[in-house]
Amino acid sequence: MQVTVRCVASEPVRVLLAALRSWQDAIRVQAWLDVIVLFAFAPLFLAFELWQLVIAERYLGLKQIARGVDPRELGLGETTAAGWSLALLAYWAWMALLLIPPWGRLQAVMLIFVSSLGFMVRRGCGLRWVLIVLTFEGAIRIGMLMTLCMLAWRQLH
Repeated sequence: MQVTVRCVASEPVRVLLAALRSWQDAIRVQAWLDVIVLFAFAPLFLAFELWQLVIAERYLGLKQIARGVDPRELGLGETTAAGWSLALLAYWAWMALLLIPPWGRLQAVMLIFVSSLGFMVRRGCGLRWVLIVLTFEGAIRIGMLMTLCMLAWRQLH
């Protein structure tokens, strides 16, 4: 004959532990969703990078250089300049937020490094080299954004 002794006090502890486990799972799921939402912006900023390359070619392109036109004198439209400035601010804020999750941190560091280095190089080079620097800088950032898109895709599946 087997006698089992059941403690009445252990039942609330089991219920509490089960609730705690479900709460931890909910936090993990919410954190995972937050990360996915954060990385969902990668295609948007990929399109922004491509748009920046088009704008750079338009204002700093070979035709402009051949004409001897200073692109600072051309000026952007007010709406385009405001949109570009706001997109750049959002881009930098997004890159800073990418440093929080553990996966994709290397790409975020590279995006920040390449952007900072490109800015420093562009400040010191002549007008003819700005387009070349912008093109290389944009190509590297596009590559980092594509790897971020792939990482987000892998995390989903």
